[in-house]
Amino acid sequence: MTRTVWRNGDHGGAVRDLQERLRALGYPTGADGVFDDVTEVAVRDFQAARGLRVDGICGPETWGALVESGYRLGDRLLQLRGSMMRGDDVADLQRRLNALGFDSGREDGILGPATDAAIRRFQRDAGLATDGVCGPATIDALVRLGTLAAGSVATVREREALRRDRRRLDERRLFVVADPGLQALAVAVARGLREAGAEVALDASGSDPSLLAGEANRFEADLCLVLGSTTDPGCRCAYFATERFRSEAGFTIAASLSDALRSVLGHVDEPVGRRYRILRETRMAAVVVEVDAADAPFLAPRTPTVTRAIVEGVRRGVEHRLDATS
Repeated sequence: MTRTVWRNGDHGGAVRDLQERLRALGYPTGADGVFDDVTEVAVRDFQAARGLRVDGICGPETWGALVESGYRLGDRLLQLRGSMMRGDDVADLQRRLNALGFDSGREDGILGPATDAAIRRFQRDAGLATDGVCGPATIDALVRLGTLAAGSVATVREREALRRDRRRLDERRLFVVADPGLQALAVAVARGLREAGAEVALDASGSDPSLLAGEANRFEADLCLVLGSTTDPGCRCAYFATERFRSEAGFTIAASLSDALRSVLGHVDEPVGRRYRILRETRMAAVVVEVDAADAPFLAPRTPTVTRAIVEGVRRGVEHRLDATS
């Protein structure tokens, strides 16, 4: 694609490519290369199904998800590379490995070191060549063994990590991200978290989500907190989740933040699982606090109150003992 954003009214070969990919996934569109109302509905339906922001616009995140959704396990050789492989086939591989007790990490569809190590452990135990390449022989063994476990070892690992983690907020590193329109709130939140003893880095540049996720990973944060604006009404906290997997730490903090914000804002939606890039690509717990862009100006006079609620919600979330909710 020569552009990165396509919306209703656009036309051309790239739009035709978009339509073909949507139809292949079962979302009806025209086939004339015109981004019309029917195509917009298809994009919205796809975004909703993939846990993306539903705006009917095919931007980089939606396009990337479309490309990745076209891969099925067995379509290509999967292995760790410098530019990590991504796709639904990788997510399927991670799910199968986790279900069999080979911890491949979060089922995020990104083939990183944890998935590579799980492939090699599975190959060794299955009597295969331990080369880290998931090809026909490895897939055949995975399919033959099937999903012998009902759960996911990655989920169990996260829960156990939460049970063992006794650190307080003043022992944590937090990476705070904010849309430019919420910069004042983000500065106040970062200050409040620092006053609570946390080590905090703040980025309100509005950079690409993948770049921000990379910064959070390099900072080696314990939590990535995103203050984002949305066109959807109301306020909600999102954490990383797919159909079969959720980040236990992300969910715990999102639930705590939701409760704290509800006490000062009134109606706040229940926490929601999403697959936003920044949630998916960060290597730590991550939560996006989404605020209706139309409400952002009205938050300014309440910045101190909202800030205290966010800081308290984060504190409760990161110091949470999972056995209280298990």
